[in-house]
Amino acid sequence: MAYQHPSKENWSGRHSEDALYLHEKINCLHIHAVKNTEKNTVAILGYACDEGVGRNQGRVGAKAGPYAIRKQLAKMPNHLTARTLLVDVGDVSCLNGAMETAQKELSENLVKLLGKKVFPIVLGGGHDMAYGTYCGIHSYLDSQSSKATIGIINFDAHFDLRSNETGNTSGTPFYQIAQENDSFAYFCLGIRKDANDRLLFQTAKEHQVQYIENDLFSMTHYETIKTKLEHFIGGVDHIYITIDLDGFSSAYAPGVSAASPMGFEPRIVTECLSTILSTQKVICVDIAEMNPTYDRDHQTAKLAASLIHHIIHSEFR
Repeated sequence: MAYQHPSKENWSGRHSEDALYLHEKINCLHIHAVKNTEKNTVAILGYACDEGVGRNQGRVGAKAGPYAIRKQLAKMPNHLTARTLLVDVGDVSCLNGAMETAQKELSENLVKLLGKKVFPIVLGGGHDMAYGTYCGIHSYLDSQSSKATIGIINFDAHFDLRSNETGNTSGTPFYQIAQENDSFAYFCLGIRKDANDRLLFQTAKEHQVQYIENDLFSMTHYETIKTKLEHFIGGVDHIYITIDLDGFSSAYAPGVSAASPMGFEPRIVTECLSTILSTQKVICVDIAEMNPTYDRDHQTAKLAASLIHHIIHSEFR
């Protein structure tokens, strides 16, 4: 079975008497034990898989990403209200290279969580997780007989629109989504020309992908970026946010599957996240390509944890 139970051993840090830190706030629950809520529960689910990265000729090691992020998130201060619940529901693991099975398991677990009205945050793991995440959101909405549209906002250096004609990888998830769905609303922030070939730009054009290139993805251009984000969000019912850590400059995120010094900085991402979250349309978030094998002083894991901290404290004030 690809599902692994959560462990409280992954959550430790400074002790207090008033739950001042997230490791004191977190509850570890089997995914079946999560109760139906009124949108006041955040569920952390890991995707411990880097099979897709290996297939895409990237640096493996991201299967340990969920563990590394949890260790840093645990130490961070807790500013959540008492009525907001934070739960760790364990990991989906990739066994014997069966990435497609792991993606299916991720999708099914997200259907369970969304059905209980919780806010899922998925920790990765390769960006092939995006296919599983999207399928889970789509299946949940289908189960509700909903015709709601899903907009994908991807913070990334790469389109991840490679054809899967020769197999699925961490570079194919959004191509797979586009091929399998009549509606495909996709907005990429931080795209680099030195990280995507001409065919990928052509594929993006054919699928009417909106994107902002990395040289314009900075605080200098924030008002223009905000306007474009708001226009995109206005055209869909739900937003799925996916953050690929390899989009950040390696000055901030060395521990990724495809590091580059030419990426973006954290400030523009947190500002954009605040704008997106303020719309109350976000249904799920995932963070991809955390690779502790190449991290320095847990720098990338701390960045991922800080992004999650920002998200949950923006969504649940």
